[in-house]
Formats: sequence, C-alpha cells, structure tokens
Amino acid sequence: MGYFEGKTGLILGVANDRSIAWAVAQEIMAQGGACGFSHLPDRPDDEKQKNRRRVTKCTDGQPLAKFVLPLDVQRDEDIARFMEHAGREFGKIDFLLHSIAFADRDDLTRDTIEASRSGFKMAMEISAYSLLAVARAARPLLREEASILTMTYFGGEKCVPGYNVMGVCKAALDACVRYLTYELGPSRIRVNAVSAGPLKTLAGSAAGVGDMLSLYEKVAPLGRNVTHEEVGRAGAFLLSPLASGITGEILHVDAGYNVMGSPGRLLNLLRPQA
Repeated sequence: MGYFEGKTGLILGVANDRSIAWAVAQEIMAQGGACGFSHLPDRPDDEKQKNRRRVTKCTDGQPLAKFVLPLDVQRDEDIARFMEHAGREFGKIDFLLHSIAFADRDDLTRDTIEASRSGFKMAMEISAYSLLAVARAARPLLREEASILTMTYFGGEKCVPGYNVMGVCKAALDACVRYLTYELGPSRIRVNAVSAGPLKTLAGSAAGVGDMLSLYEKVAPLGRNVTHEEVGRAGAFLLSPLASGITGEILHVDAGYNVMGSPGRLLNLLRPQA
C-alpha cells in the first residue's frame, strides 16, 4: 500500500512530460493518490488544443488521473469553476500542488530595472498572487491536515543574474508561503515550497537553464545536477502525511548548491595549472 493510498488532490501547472509538476504527480499516483489536473487554456482558434494535448499525453492511460481541465489563474471565475469540478469529483482533497509561473519573454530577458510596468504586474499576478488565489478557492475543499506545495527557486533568495524579474516574483511567492503557513495553520493545513536546482523544463528553457546546469555541476557539493525524479519524490513527500510536522519550509533539492558561499571546487578549474 502506497503512502498516498485513498488520498485525492490537485496538480496545477503541468505543461508537458518534462514539467516538475508531472514528476511530483507521477510519484503521487505511484503511491496510490488520485489527481485532478489543470492545463493552460487553449485559444478558441486552436483546433488542435495543443495545451490540453500536452497534458493528456501524460495522463492518458493513468487510472488515477481523474480529470484534466483548463485553468486561467488570472480569472477568479475560472478558478472557482475548476474548484467546483474538483469538489464534485473528490468531495474533499488532501493535497494541492501549485506549479505556475510566467513572465513575458521580453521582460524576462532584460535587466530587472528595465522590466515594463505591465509585464511586472502580469508576472507577479501569475507567479505569486495565483498561489493565494487558488489556496483561497480550494480552502473549503481542503481536509484538515491537508498540504499545499508550490515550486520556487534560489533566485528568490539571492540574486541570480539572468533570472531577473522572475527572481522578484519568487521572493514574493516565498513570502506568500510564510503568510499562508500562519493563516492556514489553525486548520492543520501545511504550506511548503520546493526550491529545485536547474532542470530541463519548458519554463527553465525560457530562463536560460542550459547555462546553469554546468555551473551547478561544478559548484554543488554533490558535484552533479538533480533529476526530475529526485524533485518529484521530494515534492510528493511534502504533500504526504509523511511530512505531517513540516510547514513553512523551503526545501532545497539542488545537490547542496544553496549552502555554498564560494564557487568551491570550481576554483580548482579556474586556477592556472603548474
């Protein structure tokens, strides 16, 4: 019997089979948990429904993937409609994964000081405020001792050149985790975040993850990058009853990169050889 046996919950933010959210969902379903999924809404003129197809390509054939529905987190009525469906399908839920972030590429690739006002507002709304919005809408569905998890990144704690405006959004997201932890605590609802090292994902490609992979491999104490499976297991753990005493935490799954105060062994490669 798996540690999610009899549990139900929502997975928000799967884009394709390389998404961190999908890695978490796979571990949950492997451990017996039933999941409802969201996908980015498709344009009305997109007959192929590309966003939906990318997600259903993952979920098709998965008996514990109970539904796949569009969700626009910028629209409260969309969030309410999604939660109403979840309530009809599951009644109550035990877990909620929020893995949603977005910034316009023009704003993401320019220096933070050059971010447009409209782009900043959109990035903050989708990447940080949406956690508050979905948690509020899901609150009537959440069982006592349910768990909420979001995905953050080290660029919200320290300056990571190239991460730019998204780093500001992740800092706000981290603060949202702390305040939700306090406010939902009396209901025994836990709120945590996973801060993953760079992974090859759709979102990561927009943030220049390719350049980060070689850096992490050389600087991280373990001397390697992490895998989707490792991040998926860590995320599932925090959403599970196994982590019943953990709330308000940012769990770094980055091979130890975040503890380093210098480039570490990378210095050996930079020193002139005798």
